Amino acid sequence: MVSISFPADDFYNETKAKIFLQFYDQTAKVVLNQFMEATWNYVTNITRKNQEEMLHKDMERSQFMIYFGIRACLFKVAQFQDQDVKRMLRKLQNRQGGPAQGRAAGELEEVMATSRNKEELLWAWQGWRDAVGRQIRTTFEHYVELSNKAAQLNGYKDMGALWRSKYESDTLKQDLELFQELRPLYLNLHTYMHRALHRHYGPELIDLRGPIPAHLQGNMWAQSSVNILDLVLPFPKKIPEDVTKIMKGQHWKSEKMFADSEKFFTSLGLLPAPPSFWKKSMLTRPTDGREVECHTSAWNFYLDDDFRIKKCTEVTIEDLLSIFHEMSHIQYFLQYKNLSIIFCEGANPVFEEAVGSVITLSASSHKHLLNIGLLSLKHQDSGDEDQGPKPGAAARARWGQGSRAKLWEDPRGRLLTVLTLFPEDEKVFDGTIRKDIYNQEWWNLRLKYQGLCSPVPHSAEDFDPGAKFHISADVPYIW
Repeated sequence: MVSISFPADDFYNETKAKIFLQFYDQTAKVVLNQFMEATWNYVTNITRKNQEEMLHKDMERSQFMIYFGIRACLFKVAQFQDQDVKRMLRKLQNRQGGPAQGRAAGELEEVMATSRNKEELLWAWQGWRDAVGRQIRTTFEHYVELSNKAAQLNGYKDMGALWRSKYESDTLKQDLELFQELRPLYLNLHTYMHRALHRHYGPELIDLRGPIPAHLQGNMWAQSSVNILDLVLPFPKKIPEDVTKIMKGQHWKSEKMFADSEKFFTSLGLLPAPPSFWKKSMLTRPTDGREVECHTSAWNFYLDDDFRIKKCTEVTIEDLLSIFHEMSHIQYFLQYKNLSIIFCEGANPVFEEAVGSVITLSASSHKHLLNIGLLSLKHQDSGDEDQGPKPGAAARARWGQGSRAKLWEDPRGRLLTVLTLFPEDEKVFDGTIRKDIYNQEWWNLRLKYQGLCSPVPHSAEDFDPGAKFHISADVPYIW
C-alpha cells in the first residue's frame, strides 16, 4: 500500500490536512474501483474464482480504509478554519465500505405474491426464515460485538452512535417523529386491510381483535401488500386496468423500460446516463448459463463515468417503477461525480433513498402513465382528474401498480437497525436488548408499528430479522 507520513506537528497543520485528503482522493478511486469491479464480476458470474478475487479486493479495501481512517483521527481539527476539511476528516474516520449484496428468496417470493392457500403461504414464509434467519443468528451476535469494537476505536460509544453521526443532526430523534403524524393514516389502512383479510380467510385465521399474521400480506417481509390487491380492492365493481398486461400487449422490453426512465429524467433537465452505462450494465438475466445474483442495485465504480445497474428485469409495472428508482441513484451518482470521493455518497443514509421514492411516486402518477400509454382515456371517469374529488379508475389502477403500495410499506422498514436511533428505547448495540431476546423484541416492534404477528411460535433460537436483506447485509438507513 502506498503510504503518506507527517511529523507529529503536522497534524495541527490545516494545509497538511488538505494534502492528506488530496492523496486519499487520488488513491481511493483506484482501490474502490478495483473492489467494485471484482464484486461486480462475482455477482454477475458466480464462480469460486471470482469469489476469491472479490474477497481479496475486499481485504485490500478494508486495509486501505483502516490505514486512512486511523490517520484521519490524528489531525487536531479544533483550530482548522475550513469547515469542509473538518467534515471530510470526520467522514473519513467513519468510512465503512462497499456495496451490500445478498441473495433473494426467488421462487418463494412468487409463492408469497400469488398463492391464496394459507398452508402454502406458511410453508414459504417459515421456510425462508428457517433457511436464512436462523442460520445467521450467531453470526449476527458476533457482528454486533465486532461493530462495537470498530466504533469504539473511532471514538464512539457503540456502532449505533456511529450510525447516528452520519446524519449530522443534533435533532435526529425529533426529526423522526414525523411517523407519529402519519400514524392515524396507517391505523386506518391497517383496519381496512384487517377487515378485508378477515372476509377472505375467516375467523379461524384472522382475529379482528388481534394483529394480522405476517404471512398474509402478499410479500415475504410484509412490507407491501400490493400483491393481494384482488383481496382488498375498494370499489370491486370498478376493475382497474392491469398495467402489466398493457405493457406486455404493447410488447415492452427491458430496453424500452430503461429508455423511458431516462427520457423522464432528461425531460426534467437532468443528465442522461453515459454510453458506458448501457454497455456495462446487466439489465436482464443473462441467457449464457451464468449464475448471477439478481438483487436489484445501482453501482458507482468511482472512475470516470462508470455507473451501472444490475437487474433481472421482467416486464411488469413493479419492475418499471423499480427502474425509475434505480435510475434516480444513477442520476445522484452523475450529479456528485466531480466532488471529492469522500462526498460521493448520499447526504445522509436516508436522503438518496428518499429521492428515489419521490421519483417513483411521480413516475406512477396518472398523468405520466397516461402520457406513456399505460392508462387509457376510455377507462377514465369523472373522478380521474388529478385535481378531481372522486377516486376514479386511475386512482384504482394506482392501487395495483405501486403508489398505494409505497404508502402501505412498512413504516419502520429497518426495524432492528432503527432501535439504535432512539436513546430511550431498548437497543441492540448498547446491549439493552440481549442476544437471547433479539427475536422477541423484533416481533414486539412489528406489533407496535405494523400491527403484525408471527403466524407460528418462535424461540430464542430463531432470528427472523436476519431474513430481511437489509439487516443481514448491514444497511443502516431509515425509509
